[in-house]
Amino acid sequence: MATEPKTQSRTGAGRGVERYDPTTIERRWQERWAADGLYRTPDNAPGKQNRYHLTMFPYTSGDLHVGHWFAKAPSDALARYYRMRGYNVMFPIGFDAFGLPAENAAIKDGVHPRDWTNANIERMRGQLKRMGAMFDWQREVNSSDPAYYRWTQWWFLQLYQRALAYKKLAAANWCPSCNTTLANEQVIDGRCERCDTLVEQRQMDQWFFASTRYAEELLDNDGLEWPEHVKVMQRNWIGRSEGAEASFALEQPAADGTDEIRIFTTRPDTLHGVTFMVLAPEHPLVEQVTRLEQRAAVDAYVEQTGHVTEIERQSTERHKTGVFTGAYCINRLTGERVPIWVGDYVLATYGTGAIMAVPAHDQRDFEFAQERGLPVKAVIAPPEWDGQPLTQAYVDEGEMVNSGRFDGLPSAEGNRAVTEYLAEQGWGGSRIQYRLRDWLISRQRYWGAPIPILYCEQCGTVPVPEDQLPVELPYDVEFLPTGQSPLALSDAFVNTTCPKCDGPARRETDTMDTFMCSSWYFMRYADPDNTEAPVSRELAEAWLPVDQYTGGSEHAVMHLLYARFFYKAARDIGVVPGNEPFTRYFSQGQILGPDGRRMSKSRGNVVAPDAQVEKWGADCFRAYLMFLGPWDQGGPYDVDGIVGVSRWLNRVWNVVTDPPELADDAVSASELRRAAHRTLARVTADIEAKRFNTMVAALMELTNTLQRFRDAGSADRAAWDETVRLLLLSLAPSCPHIAEELWERVSGEYSVHVQPWPEYEEALTHEELVTVAVQVNGKVRGHIQVPADADEAAARAVAEAEPRIREQLQGHEVARVIFVPGRLLNIVVR
Repeated sequence: MATEPKTQSRTGAGRGVERYDPTTIERRWQERWAADGLYRTPDNAPGKQNRYHLTMFPYTSGDLHVGHWFAKAPSDALARYYRMRGYNVMFPIGFDAFGLPAENAAIKDGVHPRDWTNANIERMRGQLKRMGAMFDWQREVNSSDPAYYRWTQWWFLQLYQRALAYKKLAAANWCPSCNTTLANEQVIDGRCERCDTLVEQRQMDQWFFASTRYAEELLDNDGLEWPEHVKVMQRNWIGRSEGAEASFALEQPAADGTDEIRIFTTRPDTLHGVTFMVLAPEHPLVEQVTRLEQRAAVDAYVEQTGHVTEIERQSTERHKTGVFTGAYCINRLTGERVPIWVGDYVLATYGTGAIMAVPAHDQRDFEFAQERGLPVKAVIAPPEWDGQPLTQAYVDEGEMVNSGRFDGLPSAEGNRAVTEYLAEQGWGGSRIQYRLRDWLISRQRYWGAPIPILYCEQCGTVPVPEDQLPVELPYDVEFLPTGQSPLALSDAFVNTTCPKCDGPARRETDTMDTFMCSSWYFMRYADPDNTEAPVSRELAEAWLPVDQYTGGSEHAVMHLLYARFFYKAARDIGVVPGNEPFTRYFSQGQILGPDGRRMSKSRGNVVAPDAQVEKWGADCFRAYLMFLGPWDQGGPYDVDGIVGVSRWLNRVWNVVTDPPELADDAVSASELRRAAHRTLARVTADIEAKRFNTMVAALMELTNTLQRFRDAGSADRAAWDETVRLLLLSLAPSCPHIAEELWERVSGEYSVHVQPWPEYEEALTHEELVTVAVQVNGKVRGHIQVPADADEAAARAVAEAEPRIREQLQGHEVARVIFVPGRLLNIVVR
């Protein structure tokens, strides 16, 4: 495996030069930048427009991995570029510090979650500073700091006051290993995303945010400058369906007086084909309508379903099960008696928790009916149907049949007509349904923001007064998972006084989902020291929304969707301007191990950033990650690749610190200036388009041009100086330390990072054309214009495209070609 010391220097002419020592250079400049507050961002800079760049704050796991660097180094380059473009750029950083891993560490290693988290923050802060990014550390946030989660609790109270936070008994995803509930988004293929344990269903009192109230707004994401695949993922998760609600009369009213079952369908044109009804096992009517003779079978089935996750129940590959309740309802459109079944493929959390089954036109209903001998009634005619029984479900649209007054209508018209008829009769009407569920925020864990709610026997549920925030986590708590929050075991925390009646009260012992903390952290960066509000309206308007956000697409239906909901609620509360939190979002790819597989300790393919930075320097590691491949794709980590980047930075060092003899030279001046301005144009376009790999390639090419003149021993003084200047300015966003060091050496100025981004001369970005004489057998037959660096093949192709020259060549065989670059093309024929 190729390795090369990071201080190695190569000189084409063999001259001795001072070696490039990234460790010393980077440490010196990081200390200088910190001492000078170079990256502190004023809230308002006269004559400059504010621009907010943000990369997702890291979870406090204790170590930055390569993925963190791949997300943050290009983000830093982008922020630096816009700062040089004249914007007042805010580029903050902080720590997502609550969550299960801290508690798991407490259980495993006997260290308190707070101590574990704070130690990790200290370590990660040092790693982030070693990156050399222009983070404004004055704006640092820590979501586990009471000064921060005071405002997380304040947000909860604002949502509670507006009926956007509520508590209800509901089926919850329960991880028996983590001993906590999980949001739907945290269940992957039926398993806990944290520990991969199979998730169960439990009925529990849970706190929710009414995110579905914003479903239509959340669905409207076309105007966002986000990757299309992320917007599609959100739209699919929200899952808007247009259809109709219809009611079926219970043959015998339920014990509580309920006399109907309501269903939602996207195909009201098939209502006449209903041959059975299916209730979710959790539907409240199951217990009430089940007949005595079916009670044992239904109870056993419901108990069995409690061990199957919602994800499994929704699988199209899973065999559909069910049991008959013994009860019937009436299809009001046909007057027919419809048996009521219980089936686990129906979910209480979607629609009404009941479905009408039309086996002729739904494949899963067809299979269910075939196995149980239930009737199949076709009400939509397949093409060229002869009226014979169907052998499989016909699921497409068609002409309505066996549908009474609606016979002959095409499906689209039939959907409208049936829906209107339902509304006229008072049996239902049009409805829009969403797949999106309200956001479950309750967690039965310790290391999270306490929910600011009290329970009083006299006053009921009481919100904690704002002047009593924060409700702080106690330090002395038992962390072993018991199925209830560890806070419930702390009498000092639980027992308190009701602020309304001064009587005894008990605190809510669940904590908030950690996504709550990350749904608003970007607002706090704008005003991190405010003790009166999470962010002042003035500074919210100065900085929000975020101009450029970067992160992974795995956050599409969790963090990004939650943050959009939260921002819209904050807008309605009057805290923030606009409708969306992030104007632009970029989804970076993933760095794989050298073997092309996802990095994993078990595979032994993890690349530790600290070791790479120690060996090669931060600039080299940053530049390599940008050069590795397109930022939105990533790729495998290649050790040989970083060797090449190290050699390039050594060449940069050498050409700047040890130039050739400089004098007036028109030929070299033209080539150098064209190369410099072409490179500047490419780098400018590439940074703005986030094509960092081609940006680095362009800088390498310009370095090679300088190296060529250095090896030749001479170059034009003014052009050399201009080219070096443009190289260093173009290099500054991606490799800030070496650019700073060399800029000071060649200009005597500090700092390269406050210099304006240079403007390229348009005329110099176009290829230089030269006129070449074209001869056929030694006689001039014309002239062509080609790029100055055109080779023989390119010049010949242009010549043979000229009609006059083509005519001279017709009927002849080319014997040989004589080409003098930039001057002559002689085609010898016979």
